[in-house]
Amino acid sequence: MDVVDISRWQFGITTVYHFILVPLTIGLAPMIAVMQTVWLRTGNEAWLRATKFFGKIFLINFALGVATGIVQEFQFGMNWSQYSRFVADVFGAPLAMEGLVAFFLESTFLGLWFFGWDRLNKKVHLACIWLVAIGVTASAYFIIAANSFMQHPVGVEWNEQLQRPQMNNFLAVITNNTTLVAFPHVILGAWLTAATVVAVICLWWLARNGYRAKQLEAAAGDQSLVPETTAPSQVNADAEQLREDNRVLWRPVALFSLWMIIASGIGVIVSGDSQGQLMFKQQPMKMAAAESLCETEKGAAFSVLSIGTQNNCDHIDHVIMIPNMLSFLADHTFDSEVKGVNDLQAEYEQKFAEAGVDMSGQNFSPNLFVTYWSFRAMITWALGSVLVAVGGLWLLRRKRTEVPRKVATAALWLLPTPFLANASGWIFTEMGRQPWVVVPNWADPEEADPFKIHMLVQDGVSFNSAGTVLSSLIIFTLLYGALGVAWFMLERRYVREGPAAAGDPELAVDDEESDDKPLSFAY
Repeated sequence: MDVVDISRWQFGITTVYHFILVPLTIGLAPMIAVMQTVWLRTGNEAWLRATKFFGKIFLINFALGVATGIVQEFQFGMNWSQYSRFVADVFGAPLAMEGLVAFFLESTFLGLWFFGWDRLNKKVHLACIWLVAIGVTASAYFIIAANSFMQHPVGVEWNEQLQRPQMNNFLAVITNNTTLVAFPHVILGAWLTAATVVAVICLWWLARNGYRAKQLEAAAGDQSLVPETTAPSQVNADAEQLREDNRVLWRPVALFSLWMIIASGIGVIVSGDSQGQLMFKQQPMKMAAAESLCETEKGAAFSVLSIGTQNNCDHIDHVIMIPNMLSFLADHTFDSEVKGVNDLQAEYEQKFAEAGVDMSGQNFSPNLFVTYWSFRAMITWALGSVLVAVGGLWLLRRKRTEVPRKVATAALWLLPTPFLANASGWIFTEMGRQPWVVVPNWADPEEADPFKIHMLVQDGVSFNSAGTVLSSLIIFTLLYGALGVAWFMLERRYVREGPAAAGDPELAVDDEESDDKPLSFAY
C-alpha cells in the first residue's frame, strides 16, 4: 500500500470508531431529557431512577466520544493537509459553529446537569439536559453541513489566486439540500440506536428480575434454601420488590424505547428514500455502484443478491432481482432511466476532455464490492432493531412484565446491530464518493464550477512517508482497541450494577436551589 491507501485506512478506522459512540450520544441525550421531564411532571421516582441510571451510560459514552473526536480532527492536519488547504475557506465557518456554538453548549450544560442535582432548581436543572440534547443535535448538523459540501459543493466561487474554492454564501453552505436530506437520516438513525440500547437493557433487566424473583419465591417455600438469619417473609418481600421494579421502572421505560424504535425506524426509511432520490441526481455514479449497475437501463431492476468478485464490471452476476425497483427508488417512477457505471465513466471522460482538464486514465467509479455490500449491510443490520421492537412489544403486551431469559440473551446479541447499520451507512456514503474527496457538482454547475471545484483523493494527502503514516496507524489502532475495551467494561459494569434502589438517599433532590451546598459529584 502507498501513502494514500494507508492514510485512507487511518482516517477510516478513526472515523468508524468515533461514529460507534456518536449515535448513542445524539440519541440518548433527548431520551434522558424526556425521562427527567416525565419525573418532574409526575413525581414518579422510577423515572428519576431511570434518568440517573441512563445518565451514567451517556456520560461514559460522551467522554469517549470527545476523546476520539479530537483525534479524528487531527487527521486533517496529519495526513490530509492538501485537502485541508483546499477546503479551508469553506470548512472554517461550519466547523467553527460546531465548536463555538454546539460543542460548548453541550459540554457546558452537561457539566451543570452532571454536578447540579443538589444545586439547581429542578426546572433549571431539567433545562440543562434539554440544552445538552439541542447541543449534540446542532453539533451533528454543522458536521453534516461540512460533509455535504464534499458530496455536493455549493455557496462558493473559484479563487484564481489561491487556486481553491472560496465561500461566498454561508447560508447556501449550511442549507445545502444534501445537508437538509442527510441530517434527518443521521439523527433518526441515532435515535434508533439509542432506543435499541435502552430497550435491550430494559429487556435484560426484566428477564433478570423475573428470574431472581422466581428463585427467591422458590427459596421461601423451602427453608433449607434460606439462610438461618433470613426470614422467609423477607425473601418474599425481596421477590416482590423485584417484580415491583419490573412494573414501575423497567416496563414503562422499555415501552417508551420500543415505540421510539418504531417511530425512528419509519423516519429512517422515509429519509433514506429522500436521500436516494437526491443521490440519483447529484451522484449518479454512487447510485450505479450501489447496485453494481454497469450498463444504463430503463426500468432498472434492484439487485437483491449478486455474486462474483464485483471489483469491476467484468465479474458480476446478478442472481436475485426485483424488476423496475431501482428506477422507482431513483425518482418514484418504474420506467425511468438509470445510468450505468460504464456510461458514466465515458460521460465524465468526455466532459473533462471538452473542458480541457486532463483526467486521462482516471477511473471515476468507486470500489463496486464495498459500495454494493455496505449498502445492503446497512439495511440488513437495521433489521436487528426491528426484531427487538416487535419482539419486545409482543412480550410486554397486556401489562406483562415477564421476559424469558433466552429472549433477553437474543436481544443482547442484537444490541450491536444498529451500531453496525450506522457504520455501514457511512462507509457506503464515503466510499461511494470515491475517487473524489470533493465531488464535482454536476447537478448544479452554476453553483460550483465542476471543472475547477473538485478534488481527487490522491491529491488531498499530506507529503508524508508511508512508514510514518503506517506507524501512526498502528499506534492509533492499538490505542483505540484499548479504549474500546475500557468503554465496554465501564458500560457493562454500570448496566449490571443497575439504578439506585427505590428510596435511596441518592435520589433525594431538593425543590429549591441552595447557595451553601457544595457542587458535588452527581453519583
